[in-house]
Amino acid sequence: MKYGFAHRPGFDRLRAQFLEAAAAAGATLTSCAHPLKGPGGEALATDVAWLGAPDAQRVLVSISGTHGVEGYYGSACQSSWLYELGARSLPEGVALLMVHLINPWGTAWSRRVNEDNVDLNRNYVDFNAPLPVNARYEAIHEIYTCRDIDGPERQRADRLLAAQFESIRAAEYQAIVGAGQYVHADGVYFGGTEATWSNRTLRAIAERFLQPAQVAIAFDLHTGAGAFGHPMLMAIAQRRYPALADAEALYGPWLYTLVTGSNAAISDTGVVARAAGYTSQALLDTLSSTHLMQLVIECGTYPDAPMHKALRDDHWLHLYGDPLDATGRAITQALFESFMPADDDWRAVVWQRTRQIWERALTALPGIEKINS
Repeated sequence: MKYGFAHRPGFDRLRAQFLEAAAAAGATLTSCAHPLKGPGGEALATDVAWLGAPDAQRVLVSISGTHGVEGYYGSACQSSWLYELGARSLPEGVALLMVHLINPWGTAWSRRVNEDNVDLNRNYVDFNAPLPVNARYEAIHEIYTCRDIDGPERQRADRLLAAQFESIRAAEYQAIVGAGQYVHADGVYFGGTEATWSNRTLRAIAERFLQPAQVAIAFDLHTGAGAFGHPMLMAIAQRRYPALADAEALYGPWLYTLVTGSNAAISDTGVVARAAGYTSQALLDTLSSTHLMQLVIECGTYPDAPMHKALRDDHWLHLYGDPLDATGRAITQALFESFMPADDDWRAVVWQRTRQIWERALTALPGIEKINS
């Protein structure tokens, strides 16, 4: 792997590696400047690399950093694969589009959410229509807004959390939390009240670069859910879509299809099926005339309990703490480890599997035909 998973390398280094790899491969680069700065005052941006003929009708897409801190995995894989591809030719008629760190603020600050505490994978909804309602979240909101990190209020919140686990299964509780909510800006899994900068930017990138394509396979890169060191390949959408059969034929039993909806069954993948606003669905909606396979690579890390604690602590930090003091740095490092384990074998496995998935897609793209509806 050309660009390894360094120990919290920082946004500037991730960006420099990606730009270097894209330039070495001969890709055309476009940058979308973010209005805010990183923790060191560094400029933030989402960078877009296009490798291949400008008029290619078949495109492989990869998107990193939807959940900012998870972008460290995605960025390293994108940069390393670009470096490899620079030494060989793409299949005829096929291009590569890499969207590097679509939530740059979240990556720079090592947070899962964006600058407005919005979970980007709950934000791709129609804000002109009634927003999804998660009434069951109301009873647990106070668990995530207590002012103590380890004092009496935290102890009370812990008791409330324990009471929840006594009354319902852990998976059911996670489904309530992870379904997202659109009421409390200071809550967890907040979907926002309008389209975020990242939402608008991704839609603009898709319209500019992908509208002309006849066929596309897109991968949204994530870590966190699932068994440690197991990269799951998933198709996540509100309903079956025309190109899904091609994805199932291409990947066979490797592919797990998750149909989302407020009444969806609880998934055993660790990914919440009851949520709305996924990136996957947004691209399907934006590129309705493209034969699009919208897939997700989700690389499992730690069990639910330590992951939940890391997210709770991080949420407290950005409501009441200082990310730059000793307590803040420790919490941030714990969150980083939760989504980007330091274990060398974990890192080797997720890179190897991600590369395999991409290589299979790249090989298959020339032979996939658009279905005319």
